[in-house]
Amino acid sequence: MKARYLRSIRLLAECYHAFEQLSSSHVRTLGLTPAQFDIIATLGNTSGMSFKELGEKTLITKGTLTGVVDRLEGRGLVRRATKTEDRRSTIVQLTKAGEREFERIFIPHVDFCKEKFLDYSEEEFVALDKELAKLKSRLEEAVTRLHV
Repeated sequence: MKARYLRSIRLLAECYHAFEQLSSSHVRTLGLTPAQFDIIATLGNTSGMSFKELGEKTLITKGTLTGVVDRLEGRGLVRRATKTEDRRSTIVQLTKAGEREFERIFIPHVDFCKEKFLDYSEEEFVALDKELAKLKSRLEEAVTRLHV
């Protein structure tokens, strides 16, 4: 007999995968890979981030992150800079061209993704957020207990 929660977890995963496919497909029409978009979007409106920060915020693994940054650097969209207070630490920043790319892609992509949520009422968003936050909290508590 299947446990009831499995049906909900499957539905949650299917929603994530469908959204990711939709988002990735649109990002590709903008001339970027999903990982490239993620890095540009994360760096937008910032003064840059360390590789560690960028990896945490994008959830891109370290090995993949380096390669994606290399390719973006090759396209002139990002640059590596040394932190003045710690010369051993490197930060990744958008170049002027990268800032223009961020402006070109970010809002159109957000608007594209937003279309799928336009018929949700505020009450539906509140209920969805409440349930997802509750699930996230329970899962994070369980993860914390694993690492204690």
